[in-house]
Amino acid sequence: MLIGYARVSTIDQNPALQMDALKAAGCEKIFTEKASGSHRDRPQLMAALDYLRAGDTLVVWKLSRLARSLTQVIKTAAEIHERGIALKVLTQNIDTSTSEGRLFFHMTAAFDEFQRELIVENTRAGLAAANKRGRRGGRPKAMDAQAIKQAEALLKDTKNYPFIGDVIDQLGIGRTAFYRYFPTDRIKELRNEHSAET
Repeated sequence: MLIGYARVSTIDQNPALQMDALKAAGCEKIFTEKASGSHRDRPQLMAALDYLRAGDTLVVWKLSRLARSLTQVIKTAAEIHERGIALKVLTQNIDTSTSEGRLFFHMTAAFDEFQRELIVENTRAGLAAANKRGRRGGRPKAMDAQAIKQAEALLKDTKNYPFIGDVIDQLGIGRTAFYRYFPTDRIKELRNEHSAET
């Protein structure tokens, strides 16, 4: 019997892709989890493991769906192997019911772990280099102090810029970014300031 396990993280909240692949693979029952891979408490995985019997196969869409760390992945695979249960990974074509599949599983798991560590290392190195240059991580600001002053002046100039869209076009920034800096109350305040002055 093929038993599917799908896990979605906070970033990827839609399990549809995994569910469709698991159904297409012939899974008769699918357990779905909404938790990050590093989260230790995974009740749906535990339920899937309890449900599995000798001769069954646990099917996952990707190896990273089973767990985030190499230790967790290998431990889970070893536990189910001891119980006579195979592991099948759809996107990486792994099937631990064969000796070749078990070897490929260990190689893929190690490579996945290496890749994750490399991404973390590169991110840290990039942030450290940016800090040295006086920059902090994250998205650059849409408006600096000068752009904010310009926007305030344009908002006060109701004669030449009667519509907010005109101001946004003149500044050359996105509507969402503009309203982040200038909520409706602030816009009204600036427009009223101009009316009071004239």
